[in-house]
Amino acid sequence: MFPSHSIHAGHFDAPDSRPGSGTRLSPIDHKPKFKFSEVGEELAKAHPRPPTEPPESKRGLQVVRTRPLRAGPATSLPPLVRPSGEPPTLAIKTHLLETDSVQHQPEQGHGEGPDSQDKDAESRVWDEEILPLLDQLGSTATVPGRPEASVDLLCDLCDGLHVALARRELLGRRCKRRAQILRTVFRLVDLDSACLDLHIATLCLALCVSGNNLLNICKLIFKISRSETNDSLFQTSPILDAMLRVLSSEDVAWSGEALLYCVGALKFLSGNDALLRLLLANGCVGVAQQLLQKLHPLSESGHALFTTAGHILVQLTATLRNLADLPESRLHFLSHGILSELCIALRHHQEDADVCTNIARIYSKLSSYSECRLALAETHDCYQLFIDLLNKHQKKQDLVVRLLFTLGNLTARSDEARTRLFGCGGCPSVLLRLYRAYQPGEGTPSLGAPSERHDVLVKLVRVLANVCVHPAAGPAMAADALCLQLLMETLERRPTADGELLVNIAATINNLSFYQQDDSAVQHNQLAISQLLLKLMLSSNMEAVLEATRVYGNLTQWKEVRDFVMQNKVYQFVVALLDSQSGEVCFAACGVLTNLSLDPPSRVTLAQEGAVAKLVDCLLDFGPKDWQLAGQVCQTLWNLTEQSGSERGAPLHRQEREALLAALTTYSYEEEALQWTANNDMRDYHKACWEMEFLPVARKLKDRLQPLN
Repeated sequence: MFPSHSIHAGHFDAPDSRPGSGTRLSPIDHKPKFKFSEVGEELAKAHPRPPTEPPESKRGLQVVRTRPLRAGPATSLPPLVRPSGEPPTLAIKTHLLETDSVQHQPEQGHGEGPDSQDKDAESRVWDEEILPLLDQLGSTATVPGRPEASVDLLCDLCDGLHVALARRELLGRRCKRRAQILRTVFRLVDLDSACLDLHIATLCLALCVSGNNLLNICKLIFKISRSETNDSLFQTSPILDAMLRVLSSEDVAWSGEALLYCVGALKFLSGNDALLRLLLANGCVGVAQQLLQKLHPLSESGHALFTTAGHILVQLTATLRNLADLPESRLHFLSHGILSELCIALRHHQEDADVCTNIARIYSKLSSYSECRLALAETHDCYQLFIDLLNKHQKKQDLVVRLLFTLGNLTARSDEARTRLFGCGGCPSVLLRLYRAYQPGEGTPSLGAPSERHDVLVKLVRVLANVCVHPAAGPAMAADALCLQLLMETLERRPTADGELLVNIAATINNLSFYQQDDSAVQHNQLAISQLLLKLMLSSNMEAVLEATRVYGNLTQWKEVRDFVMQNKVYQFVVALLDSQSGEVCFAACGVLTNLSLDPPSRVTLAQEGAVAKLVDCLLDFGPKDWQLAGQVCQTLWNLTEQSGSERGAPLHRQEREALLAALTTYSYEEEALQWTANNDMRDYHKACWEMEFLPVARKLKDRLQPLN
């Protein structure tokens, strides 16, 4: 975790402030105190690294942004607490790291240093511009009396110093008396002013502090970012640009802890909408891509910096999660290939629930958009990775629900996605195990609160419904008795108020009932399903009614179900649906009535219920707009008026017959039928539907009715 600590002037290292001699210094005989893996041994010799955490220490950086107002000086960083209330798990060391001395190199590279003319020019700049500002900073900081006025003046002086150094090209490590500048500004930290501290931090980062000084500057920024009342300071400061430069330029092996504090501050700041847009405009997504690529090699299991990489990833992915909320961020995510980069990170850190959850939240936000779905679908092996994570983190409801939502989005409109998901090793068994875990049987403990279980089941059943649309997956799932059993249990136990879940259940059963092979579990349980669907037909939720009607449309292909529907007067509800103003509802109702009218005794019953008159009205209302629906209406009327041997069809009253014939005659001519098509772009499609779906059955029906005229 981020420990509680204070930052004072004494925390900053003098070596970073040591003046250069003008000659090349010999290397310090430095022996790293920290252990590294054999793989990183050579790198460790050249660049000392911050110590890795002991095995028992863990991370506690994934936190809620809590910002208590300060009643007095607050120079320490309070420990962070996980949202779940779990104890903090990472202890980041706050002792001073040993750093190398700043060794100023001669500009000409010959070991001679700058010539006397350059020295004289810099000395004049120092004496005339820089030193007076430093003197003012020192004297103002020690004046008692009006602290607010002093702080404002100090901020202005820091800005003036920054501008002067920039104008004379003395930022970075170019100024030979850089050490004196740093010593002066480091002392100002003890004044404990957030506004002044940001000015100090901006100047220090522009002077390219390193080692322990960089770490403490990043800690200082992090401390300021924790308080929401300081957000306005970041909006008017160039510090965001400076922080992004640190993240893009610093080596994780050398400055990992500093980067952790820096990206942790960005995570806090990204909770503010204005700052979030500033981060996006300043290229934060591109910087995140660079940092992710630097972290990938360190994320291999067993690497000495694996833990550090994981800590940084938690904060970085939390920041990206907030950026993903902005609609304008999608182009940035796509152009920088962030989705595939995150997939690599996800693969390396499968055991880290915090990293996985943050990335899953990013995917769930972006997968609602077609261009992002395409980019994610093209990411190598993402489907298998998602299934593996669902299997590994079954009890992490917040992770599970977001992965399922993403899979539901990916498979909603893509046959390729359905095939790839179903082809993943263990996919059906993992999904059904999740189903059982979040909908336990009697005496089986359940996972999570009722609302959490509901969310998981809604997303999970949607994935099942989407996958079984594919002809390769559908028959296998239709034959899976456990799959159907779980769906029926949900349908039986859940109240009709659980509308979205019940709609998804009915849609899944409808898709499964499409496959009518001998081993179909739906076929073996057709009457039990028909009984359960009655509660949906009585629901006030029209989506649930529609899906239940569609299931009846498939199930009434079996005689036993048709008898059940007629005996239990379900047909009355179906006929009433013809009055709906929805073409989808009327189409589903026609499907059921078409099957019911296969049985001669049912035809008269349906006609007496008013089915013929309502069907004629549907043809008149929807025919010119939807020729598929018009064709289905004609097919239903054809069945209802069928005369087979001694069995009579449904009687047609003269008024009904005349209205029907008039409509069929009008719609049989292309000039009359297609003039209703207002959108010329859709004219070819409507013409094809009219020719193939409507015209053949309409002509047959017209020929049958004309002799009766």
